[in-house]
Amino acid sequence: MIPVTRTFLPPLEDYMRQVARAYDNGWLTNRGELVKELEQTLCNHLHIRDGKVIAMTNGTIPLQIAVKVLGRGGEIITTPFSYVATTSSIVWEGCTPVFVDIHPDYLTIDETKIEAAITNKTTCILATHVYGNPCHVEEIERIAKQYKLSVIYDAAHCFGVKYKGKSIFEYGDVSTCSFHATKVFHTGEGGAIFCQDEDLCKKLFYSHNFGHDGPLAFHDVGVNGKMSELQASMGLAVLPFVDNILESRRKSATRYFELLQRKKVATLTLRNGVDWNYSYFPVLFSDEDALLKAEKAMQLDGILPRRYFYPSLNRLPYVSQVSCPVAEDIAGRVLCLPLYHSLTEEEQIQVVSHLP
Repeated sequence: MIPVTRTFLPPLEDYMRQVARAYDNGWLTNRGELVKELEQTLCNHLHIRDGKVIAMTNGTIPLQIAVKVLGRGGEIITTPFSYVATTSSIVWEGCTPVFVDIHPDYLTIDETKIEAAITNKTTCILATHVYGNPCHVEEIERIAKQYKLSVIYDAAHCFGVKYKGKSIFEYGDVSTCSFHATKVFHTGEGGAIFCQDEDLCKKLFYSHNFGHDGPLAFHDVGVNGKMSELQASMGLAVLPFVDNILESRRKSATRYFELLQRKKVATLTLRNGVDWNYSYFPVLFSDEDALLKAEKAMQLDGILPRRYFYPSLNRLPYVSQVSCPVAEDIAGRVLCLPLYHSLTEEEQIQVVSHLP
């Protein structure tokens, strides 16, 4: 079987060495030594300048907390082309998603359509860096400043991505990332929130820890979003291998580009100035029928690509139905091909053989 992704597992002894530290400390949760070490190591590895990172138990809690803190029950301008967690977090926190269509090449939110969607109820822009491809962050920042809006980036796919020489996590008021087992870097299950503003970071921090202000007092309402020491153990064991993981994915992506030159599918257009992390390899078919035919042929051959993202989120049953023709069209004909650290050339040739 060739899955769409395969979890990188560090040597068992490396993981157990980290777990043993937690055992020796007798401390498995509530922000122990390993979680704090992981946060600092991530900042160093990603070259986050003067920023703060808060490790959390999954990749959705950071979005929910950011929306709770910055959304304030208002309207949030967002993209219909993302994983469902982007929209569900908005709705879950009592805010209203306002969908803006996407750019047909970059597949990120179309920044030229944002201003028309702003009302006196708008509090935030929540945009997704799609497949690790950055949004037009400069224009989004300009709009946000002009209209006094907060910016949250769903950067779930973006571990290791740089834009114009700095970490993508340094853009926006808040950036969130997923450390799910399917991601380039993972903690089994986990995630993080990145923030540059010290006061905002303090609020985000206590919001992920029940609102605590020390052991007996509380700043405000909060939830339990804390990462465990066992999750941090996996992260500390995986992190030394990340550069090798990225390099192997780069080689596989380069090979796909070569193999697809004579195929009737299009590939992602990367924004200028991005250092990509090869997190996914989407291809665009001429129409949905062509996609379904190729997907079925792959499945019969033991290959499991993924329709990612589908459906377009403006068609979810719990949101107001609005038209986003570009996102709906893309969602109907995009398919992510298998891409992971141990994918072989022979397997890639087998995958591509089923494409028109």
